[in-house]
Amino acid sequence: MFSLHLHRAIRFSPNSPKSLTRIAFLVQKPNKEREHPKNPSHLLTHLLASSSSVMGSLSPLQEPLPYPIVLRNESVIDNYHGVNIPDPYRWLEDPDSDETKEFVEKQVNLMDSVLKTCETREKLRGKITELYDFPKYEVPFRAGDKYFYFHNTGLQPQKVLYVQDSLDGEPEVLLDPNTLSEDGTVALSIYSISEDAKYLAYGINSSGSDWVTIKVMRVDHKSVESDVVSWVKFSDAGWTHDSKGFFYSRYPAPKFVVTHIVLLSDGMLSLQRDGESMDAGTETHANLHHEVYYHCLGTDQSNDILCWKDRENPKCTRSASVTEDGKYVLLYTYENCDPVNQVYYCDLSALADGIEGYKGRNELLPFIKLVDNFEASYDYVENDGTAFTFRTNKDAPMYKLVRVDLKEPGSWSDIIPEDDKDVLESAVAVNENQLVVSYLSDVKNVLQLRDLKTGALLHHFPIDIGTVSGISARRKDGTIFIGFSNFLIPGIIYECNLQAEVPNLKVFRETVVPGFDHTDFQVNQVFVPSKDGVKIPMFIVAGKDISLDGSHPCLLYGYGGFNISITPYFSVGRVVIAKHLGVVFCIANIRGGGEYGEDWHKAGSLSKKQNCFDDFISAAEYLVEAGYSRPQKLCIEGGSNGGLLVGACINQRPDLFGCALAHVGVMDMLRFHKFTIGHAWTSDYGCSEKEEEFQWLIRYSPLHNVRRPWEQSHNQESQYPSTMLLTADHDDRVTMQYVLCTSLEKSPQTNPIIGRIESKAGHGAGRPTQKVIDEAADRYAFMAKVLGASWVE
Repeated sequence: MFSLHLHRAIRFSPNSPKSLTRIAFLVQKPNKEREHPKNPSHLLTHLLASSSSVMGSLSPLQEPLPYPIVLRNESVIDNYHGVNIPDPYRWLEDPDSDETKEFVEKQVNLMDSVLKTCETREKLRGKITELYDFPKYEVPFRAGDKYFYFHNTGLQPQKVLYVQDSLDGEPEVLLDPNTLSEDGTVALSIYSISEDAKYLAYGINSSGSDWVTIKVMRVDHKSVESDVVSWVKFSDAGWTHDSKGFFYSRYPAPKFVVTHIVLLSDGMLSLQRDGESMDAGTETHANLHHEVYYHCLGTDQSNDILCWKDRENPKCTRSASVTEDGKYVLLYTYENCDPVNQVYYCDLSALADGIEGYKGRNELLPFIKLVDNFEASYDYVENDGTAFTFRTNKDAPMYKLVRVDLKEPGSWSDIIPEDDKDVLESAVAVNENQLVVSYLSDVKNVLQLRDLKTGALLHHFPIDIGTVSGISARRKDGTIFIGFSNFLIPGIIYECNLQAEVPNLKVFRETVVPGFDHTDFQVNQVFVPSKDGVKIPMFIVAGKDISLDGSHPCLLYGYGGFNISITPYFSVGRVVIAKHLGVVFCIANIRGGGEYGEDWHKAGSLSKKQNCFDDFISAAEYLVEAGYSRPQKLCIEGGSNGGLLVGACINQRPDLFGCALAHVGVMDMLRFHKFTIGHAWTSDYGCSEKEEEFQWLIRYSPLHNVRRPWEQSHNQESQYPSTMLLTADHDDRVTMQYVLCTSLEKSPQTNPIIGRIESKAGHGAGRPTQKVIDEAADRYAFMAKVLGASWVE
């Protein structure tokens, strides 16, 4: 069974979501020349998609790679508060230009030439495929009198939605996204069953794009209705309880020069301009004016009812959800990515002619303001008539449960007060008058049963050390389902009868991975002092009886942003590299995430973003000092905000890492806010348009802080680590601009710097299984090559 040992580590020496931005690094002159930023020839010379690294002795290549020469436009210079910043590669911001496509093709060819030298690539692909081929189930949920659940038989590109009349009944396929495209790149991103279980509203996206098209299916006949709802983004579908329609959120159609729109057979849209198809997944305009609509079943989208808009606040996003009793619709408004929101409500039963009465009236629904500021987060838990329970961080950075009566909106009371140490992650109303409450305690979930009215503790659920991946129940249900996993447990679904005298968890479904033996591994959690002394939790997964002699390749993963917690989870790719490459796998739960509540989040954002990098560097240093690895054997990895983390850290500590894997990273911190939903990220990063915040950003922006390590270090052999930058051609958070040019003639840089560009994929969501496997094999084969990791059967 999974064992976890806690101890306090002593350091021996000092030291999350979403727009288009370039993932490129600028090789700059030494600091003495950078003191004159108004001279672009001194500030920027060549482009190289890389970051800092360690010694070049482990490089698989004896000569620098033949990086393609990239056109420079020296005339593009931005002035930020009196500081001139050249941007000679601005032309790469157009992903549809022939020049950009040619550039990308050359980078793909360069990547292929390097990956062909990685001896473990095919072995990794084979082993990962073999181990990945196991049945995967998600927690079942009820609607009407039916049960629904998702299942993947093993290697299916996308998970499949099943329905059954009872837990013992024969399951039937309700919706199989794998039938919607030949290559599995059409994914199911939204699903909502009507209260009576007659209809399924489902949203599909293509090639990882955030744009979603919603369609409707009759559950009993499994027939697709005529309804098509387009230009949906960052939305759910919330049915009214009469099953006449659903709420959703959308943006205006992107402002392309479009001559006509074609609805394809898979339900996606093809934009036609001058006889050419355009791809909504690669548009780069800022997403503004998010609006809430109601779609009446069986009608054209042009007749949908506009329920809410706010032209004075174009950057806000909005969502609408119907309360469990069906009486109210709640309108949530978010200013950015901060965990704060407004809450308005509309009493649906008070609408004389129902929602349909607003059709054609050019009048918004009569929402009433309950919370009209952005001071805290409020998430609906349940309501009894006008008495509502919310989870909130109002004056409670670790979160608490509160109750308010709509009749007295100024009077709020605590139901479950804030805990001193643990974060209240979720609460679900069940069994009429009870709550299942999940806490995060030192990055591990704790599950409790409490009284709904008083908040009193009734029962502790005896779960293992790990992550609660889902809690499924309605308030009227006496039976709940709980999903659980950790580093060594792929997945268990528990069933619990709350009406029994003593609630008892029993295994409803357990995932077994053929060929995987959890007893081959051990898991520890350590607490590493950061630069300022704050203790940073880190999980370490390694083979049993590992010798701490510094000989092991090590993979350190981090995120550290947007209040997102990285808890224990099972990864086939990392199990394979741990077993066959002897890799020690680690997760550092650095500041910026939500592992210890809102204070932990704020301690790693805005002017304090450097804490994230210091925390991650300290975690890496601990792994070296404790004997798990050494710099030449240490690889760091992160995605999105974690890609930024990797870019900044290898700039700041070129001596500490031998390899870097940066997925879909935010690398240009001066321009990210200009594209798609990037403006929402300013809550974590700040914005270069404000002088004080520009000063924060320019200090760590990966694009603007690459220095030649051999010119900064006493060790003239110092260089950038072997680096792989990963993105996709449909990722509107990172374009395909891996600017990989040669460094200075006779430089010691021999470590390869390559970009892996995935076709027909986006920021990560909805990728088909084969693409997941191929990417894992490529990046870990690259890592194995440059770290000198040998294959062991």
